[in-house]
Amino acid sequence: MDGTRHSNVLFVVLDTVRKDHLGMYGYEKETTPTLSQFAEDATVFESAVAPAPWTLPVHASLFTGRYPSQHGADQGSPYLEDATTLASILSAAGYDTACYSSNAWITPYTGLTDGFDHQDSFFEVLPGDVLSGPLASAWQAVNDNDYLRELASKLVRVGAMAHAKLASGEGADSKTPTVIDRTKSFIDDSDSDQGWFAFVNLMDAHLPYYPPEEYRTEFAPGVDPDSVCQNSKEFNSGARNIDDDEWEAIRGLYDAEIAHMDAELGRLFAWLRETGQWEDTTVVVCADHGELHGEHDLYGHEFALYDELVNVPLLVKHPELAADRRDELVELLDLHETVLDALDVDPAALNLADGDGASGDGEENGDSLARDPTRSLLSSSYRSFDTVADSELDPGQRAVREQAVADETAATADGDRDRNRDGHTDYAFIEYAQPVIETHHLEQKASEAGIALPDDHRAYSRLRAARSTDAKYVRADRISDEGYRLDEDPAEETPVDPAADAVVAATERALARFEEAAGGAWIDPSETDDDTAGLDDADEETRERLRELGYLE
Repeated sequence: MDGTRHSNVLFVVLDTVRKDHLGMYGYEKETTPTLSQFAEDATVFESAVAPAPWTLPVHASLFTGRYPSQHGADQGSPYLEDATTLASILSAAGYDTACYSSNAWITPYTGLTDGFDHQDSFFEVLPGDVLSGPLASAWQAVNDNDYLRELASKLVRVGAMAHAKLASGEGADSKTPTVIDRTKSFIDDSDSDQGWFAFVNLMDAHLPYYPPEEYRTEFAPGVDPDSVCQNSKEFNSGARNIDDDEWEAIRGLYDAEIAHMDAELGRLFAWLRETGQWEDTTVVVCADHGELHGEHDLYGHEFALYDELVNVPLLVKHPELAADRRDELVELLDLHETVLDALDVDPAALNLADGDGASGDGEENGDSLARDPTRSLLSSSYRSFDTVADSELDPGQRAVREQAVADETAATADGDRDRNRDGHTDYAFIEYAQPVIETHHLEQKASEAGIALPDDHRAYSRLRAARSTDAKYVRADRISDEGYRLDEDPAEETPVDPAADAVVAATERALARFEEAAGGAWIDPSETDDDTAGLDDADEETRERLRELGYLE
């Protein structure tokens, strides 16, 4: 950062909110009067890209500044390990820190709340005794062994049952007012001389949609939430059809949920102004991912990397950023460095030991605790990756820099907006390891309907993508790759062969460079097949825990 230091940061994630349903991004319905007003004082980013299409890996990236393949948190290994989190750094620097959420994945069990002085999750995807103590250790042991992971399918069924419970509407009352109230109490009680960092995740726009009656009346009049499909797996498996009228009703309920969150944020923003803290607070508002409502014949946010899922809203208020709109590419994982920059905290100066979460191999993997101004939205050298030492490059920085050197002519004549500050085409990278719970639940819904899913169904595929503002290329291991010219086909309706388009070809090459830097391309489906040789490796204590959980007879 080149100037003003702020004392506080409020970081808000609107879970599952797609940007084209927000007023500041041109939506015709008044879903977000609070955020539309906020946008007048903030920088609105048009091309913010999430590193994954679902909660756990995205939040792990927000808290570490790493790509999913670097931090390793996904459904196969649903915990963040050996990483110094943003909250850990800020706590060590003397800030009061808190995390409040009703998201199933943001819990002490997953490691995402590590480092927060105060945290509360108002919902857990699995029973509490599974998520703590020796049972959590047993689950980790299961995930660390390929064969035991297969045996753990019964626990996966528990996760699927949780999804089914949510989709039924049971327990679907909004926790957002409580999250906002807890956040206000935390801020009010904060007595740190440095300041505070409050992270909140608001879940209302996540399935199922049961908005408060006030908002349902406005945005979905006459719609009974129990009368529409609230389970994405039913549609994605082919077990349930949804016609245009039902999609309209679903979108109305979704809009109502967004409006409710916006109103609750309005309460918090107004309170910060009333208490004199607004001007001294950096405010970040984004979504972790979006949602599909029938586009690409999909529902929810699984099994795809389309822009409805990964091109997310992002608004930032800070004195170093003009109240304006910016078209250039940004990555959500850059928010980690942006927050450190806003508070002028240098993690390298805190002498955090490996036991505090540092991996110890930062110089080899671009995971150093040293500040990186090329990853901060507040820096004049933002995304100028040619200034980064080779030993400090992360896979994305390395791919962008190498692609620029190898193919400086890749940008189109009107592509200046997708170039970084060095004049080269810029790329964001997205990773989606094969989901576990979603796939199992999909199989369950298909089986109940007498449908056999083919081996090459997209639910079984791992996906990686490179995206510029003009193009995207998605590589998959079980389905066909997909390339798109986003400048000409923003809805991604017509795939483009890279052999027929230079811009898509350059994007594919950038993805290949990222894959190489990240440890290799995901092109062999057999890499996800189960290893049946591992059972003997389990000691008796682990076996006993597995029996308690129902994995073994």
